[in-house]
Amino acid sequence: MHIVIVNRWPRFDDGVRWDNELTRYEEFIDHDAHRVSYVVDGPGARGVLVDPSRIAHLVQVEDVNNVESLRTAVLEVTAKVGPVDQLIALSEFTLEIAARVREELGLPGPDTAEVAVYRDKVRMKELLAEAGMRVPRFAACVSTEQALAFAESCGFPVILKPVDGAASIGVHRVEDASALAELLPTLDLARYEIEEFVTGEIFHVDGYADEGSGVVFQVASRYVNDCLAFGAGAPLGSVVVQRSDLRDRIEAFTQQCVSSLGMRITPFHLELFVTPDGDLVFLEIGGRVGGSEVPHLLNRVFGVNLYEVWLRNLSGESMSVPAKQGDPSGGWLVLPKPSTGAVRVVTARSMRDRVPSVWRELLPGVGEVLEPGGAYDALHSGRFILLGDDEKTVESDIHHIIENYEFEVAAV
Repeated sequence: MHIVIVNRWPRFDDGVRWDNELTRYEEFIDHDAHRVSYVVDGPGARGVLVDPSRIAHLVQVEDVNNVESLRTAVLEVTAKVGPVDQLIALSEFTLEIAARVREELGLPGPDTAEVAVYRDKVRMKELLAEAGMRVPRFAACVSTEQALAFAESCGFPVILKPVDGAASIGVHRVEDASALAELLPTLDLARYEIEEFVTGEIFHVDGYADEGSGVVFQVASRYVNDCLAFGAGAPLGSVVVQRSDLRDRIEAFTQQCVSSLGMRITPFHLELFVTPDGDLVFLEIGGRVGGSEVPHLLNRVFGVNLYEVWLRNLSGESMSVPAKQGDPSGGWLVLPKPSTGAVRVVTARSMRDRVPSVWRELLPGVGEVLEPGGAYDALHSGRFILLGDDEKTVESDIHHIIENYEFEVAAV
């Protein structure tokens, strides 16, 4: 089999940063049994740690998320090595690009219609609503007039978000009609949807769907704060939910979502609301491994590396997911860096001695300069992974870190 891997993630060898350490292509894909080629960008080149002699061909482009660049690179790989049997892309932002290239070049694998059910936020809600599941009221932003009419009928606040976005990038909560009328002309409405604001706690479920859309592994977690608030400078974390009637309902809801969308041979990251009345309301789903510290926590607590399961199955192995043992908990926390501009770190005090449940922490060094921006896995003010046998204790420890972490910066 000729496998082409599209990679945009670096790996780190400083013994400190754990980002992307679970995407071990050199270990999870047999480079002797298969011809394995790579298409990478600058950061992605630092994530391919295979002996060069075992790589069939490698192409570096400026941006793997540019469809023309990716298509040209795959054509080069094909000319050098031969027809492509599997084009693998793990990043949320590359899934749709890779699907378009598959379609244009006649390659096997998920096409744009299949990928749309977990990339297009309008399409996924359409399918789930047709299946009788509760979703927020929503509409594509066809025009300014249509969006204003929807908001008038729905009531404020409303949420505007890119239909193909991730990490809450470009998401807006709009409080009234005048603010909406001012915002809409600044957006590319063809890429946006508008939906009702749902009140409730937000949970995420991370797992894996087999070839029959059966959920063979899933872990439900409750957010501490939410992703939209993180974009505005608030801490973000979550805690693994232990056995309860609510968790049973969430797991059944998850299976119904995955089945209704026909997701198969893929990890997933589902987000949902639990309303004050206890109703479950779909928020969105991604056909990829959850971000931030999620995969590292699940691997440590449950012994399941979702990247390994995904890669081995895509490369022709039949790898099953180990059964969960016991009913542990755990959690993670990201304290965002200041958004006021570049800052130099003056103080960043470890929490290990004060919070024994901290398994890993990633703190910027004194004197280090933090630039604004970056997703959940950037070098922020502080990142923590916690382990524990009781979710209430883990959540309490998360709040203790938020309230007591000593962090000082000076403007650059």
